[in-house]
Amino acid sequence: MSALPHEDAADHPGSWIILALAIACGATVANLYYAQPLIGPISISFDLDLTAAGLIVTMLQLGYMLGLIFLVPLGDLVENKRLILIALSAVIACLIVAALAPRASVFIVASLLIGMSATATQMIVPVAAHLAPARSRGRIVGTVMSGLLFGILLARPISTMIAGPLGWRAMYWISAAVMLAVLIMAALVLPRRRPQPGLNYLTLITSLWGLMIATPVVQWRAAYQGLLFGAFSVFWTAMPFLLQQPPFSLGHLGLSAFLLSGVAGAFVAPLAGHLADKGHSDAVTLGCFTLVAVSSVLTFIGGQGSLALLVAAGIVLDIGAQANVVIGQRAIYTLAPEIRSRVNAIYMALFFLGGAIGSALSGIALSHGGYATVSLFGLGFAAIAFLLFGLEKFRGRA
Repeated sequence: MSALPHEDAADHPGSWIILALAIACGATVANLYYAQPLIGPISISFDLDLTAAGLIVTMLQLGYMLGLIFLVPLGDLVENKRLILIALSAVIACLIVAALAPRASVFIVASLLIGMSATATQMIVPVAAHLAPARSRGRIVGTVMSGLLFGILLARPISTMIAGPLGWRAMYWISAAVMLAVLIMAALVLPRRRPQPGLNYLTLITSLWGLMIATPVVQWRAAYQGLLFGAFSVFWTAMPFLLQQPPFSLGHLGLSAFLLSGVAGAFVAPLAGHLADKGHSDAVTLGCFTLVAVSSVLTFIGGQGSLALLVAAGIVLDIGAQANVVIGQRAIYTLAPEIRSRVNAIYMALFFLGGAIGSALSGIALSHGGYATVSLFGLGFAAIAFLLFGLEKFRGRA
């Protein structure tokens, strides 16, 4: 297959290539989330208490952040197809190690490495931006992001349903098989793109701080998405625990159905990208903040005994958070092609940090106030986002 030029492609990429990239993103990122609802059976298997078992999720998150900082920027240095195929192969190897792990320490290390190698997802998204002409870049990136978002939102209910009858190790074997299919597909469809020469790895990594300081669009968009992802993480981390308690007392099937409700948010990503292409980024951004605030109000009311309102809160929250991430990526991909992998790494690492803060706050919510505290944190994140947006526009006019 012919290589991509250094600059943006002039022609629209084939829809089958975009579909393949979306599938690859979704299948890869899902590996970060399979373990979350399986902490109980995994801890029993390795004779861990739940506090120690929580280290598994922490290792996945830590590994992903390390991969964003130290691996994803390689997209501006190494031929992209080769880099992605190596990362996907590493995901498969780590999944097999996790499935065979004889003791907890091996599984925890495998989880760290799964997190790092799963950043292949963020090596794929910039390829879609390179393939897309400027006039439709937002829509195409949004389509690929829809695949990623489906992977995030489907991973937890899928792992819950599979591990129930087959055991948690089966989820890792099945995912390894899926990732092998993704590797073959990527080898067949990915174009080659060789970045411009001139950088070495040390220069590449040390340039991240300078790029962040020199690109206000990355700073603002990462701040907005970090806040919205913080609200997202508070809600989706706390909700499975809360819904298994009275007054709802959901079982595994009911909880899986609730988790599936969030999939609706993935459908809006291409629409958000299309609106951004038409010049409506600011309006969509404010709409996303508003949706997160509305979701928080619905969470407070629904927590008094309405499961339907909690489902609505999850859907509205996901639409706001998922649409905003596409707007942000569309904005940063207007920057020079030779720095896209690095600015994407900065953007994702910063907003993933917001998600980690949200996950930590969910523990406070679970022990102090439940639904009301989840709602309060969500409103707080949305309010700060509104304030920052006003500050950005004020500085822009000054």
